[in-house]
Amino acid sequence: MNGKQKARVQTGVFKPESVKDVADSLGITNLSDDVASALASDVEYRMHQVVEEASKFMRHARRTTLTPSDIDHALRVLNIEPLYGHSPANLPKFKKVSVPSSAPVYFVEDEELDLDKVLKEEKVFLPKAVSWTAHWLAVEGVQPLIPENPPSIPKTDIPAEEPFGQAADPSQAAARAKPQLIKRPANKEPLVKHVLSKELQLYYNRLTAALIPPPTDSGKRTAALASLRIDAGLQSLLPYLVRWVAEGVVASLRSGLDTEAEGRTIEVWLEVLGALLENTNFFIEPYLHQMLPPLLSILLTSTLPVSHSTHLRTLAAQILSRLLTAHSTTYPSLPPRVMKTLLLALIAPGRSKGTREGAVRGLMGVGKEATRKGLVESGGVKLVGEEIAGESGNESLVAAVFDALISLRTPSTEEPIPLDPNSDADKPIVIRLREIFGDFFASRMMNDGEWARGILSEPGG
Repeated sequence: MNGKQKARVQTGVFKPESVKDVADSLGITNLSDDVASALASDVEYRMHQVVEEASKFMRHARRTTLTPSDIDHALRVLNIEPLYGHSPANLPKFKKVSVPSSAPVYFVEDEELDLDKVLKEEKVFLPKAVSWTAHWLAVEGVQPLIPENPPSIPKTDIPAEEPFGQAADPSQAAARAKPQLIKRPANKEPLVKHVLSKELQLYYNRLTAALIPPPTDSGKRTAALASLRIDAGLQSLLPYLVRWVAEGVVASLRSGLDTEAEGRTIEVWLEVLGALLENTNFFIEPYLHQMLPPLLSILLTSTLPVSHSTHLRTLAAQILSRLLTAHSTTYPSLPPRVMKTLLLALIAPGRSKGTREGAVRGLMGVGKEATRKGLVESGGVKLVGEEIAGESGNESLVAAVFDALISLRTPSTEEPIPLDPNSDADKPIVIRLREIFGDFFASRMMNDGEWARGILSEPGG
């Protein structure tokens, strides 16, 4: 004031010169005295704040000496990065160095290492850093043999045993209905066994007895299938039921019995598969690969009972359609693989009439595009027409082909108008029909000209 600088009163223990030394080390050389004094006061305030917080930890620990760990805890509470490398057990040793015309300087003296001694000592390998990963502990009740899981316990003798008790009916059908536990080698025994409760074992025995052989009283069969459709808590029993159906279908088809009873038995197997697919409480995706072979076998086999062949193939195609509709989004490659199998059975030479009929109905179950590809684009209709021309007893195969062709038809309320082979307008359409569908089916499709034009106008037609 009055041209004279006001004398600054130094307060506190942290001096502005210390702030200037830090500023110089950071490359700040023009720090004014007022700023340095203000920063020194703020630093002293922060130090008091940290010490007060640290003293709280000291008092709560029933101690009278402040330790570096108390300072670290205080810094964490104040949301400040704590110090590193200092602990009560390993306090740093500071060495004093006198600097002329300056205050003494303290530093931590580094330990001098003898390189020859270090090279002769054993190498110390750093441990692997802590990390997180994920793996399957168990899948469907079975522990996978992976490095993350405990190793399997070798067993020298694993006796074969029945998973369930003795069946009440000792007949061959009941024995066939009961699943057998496959004897496994010791090195492949799962660590987690699939244990079924006594209630589920009793349920399994009564269920199989109510279905196979087919009872004369349809009430038991209806109740058993309804239980499979809606009951929850049967997930543990699902693999046994799927295997029971697969083994039963194979045994029925191998028997070659052309009887009404055998036809009803195969129908029961199909109804069980349909009921398992309808139960929304089941996680059935791991067992799809076991459900497809029985369905495709019933569709494509030539040994079905004649009295039930059309009905069984139609029912199998409907169940196949339900399976693909429900799981094709999860497994996009499933419909093309099934379609390839059915297409090969349809157009391969030397196939029986029953196999071709099952292939046609199976393609209808896969979808409209599969039907068009198999019958129209691949020439399946023409091949079938050439084989059955002039023969009798092929009504079921002809009906299956017409059902497939009708599924490609665009609905129309108009009265069908037949094509005239002698008409100049209809003659090109008739020629194309005979080229694609053959004379046998083309002559029947000419009764509905709008239908024929619609199929030929579609892609592949």
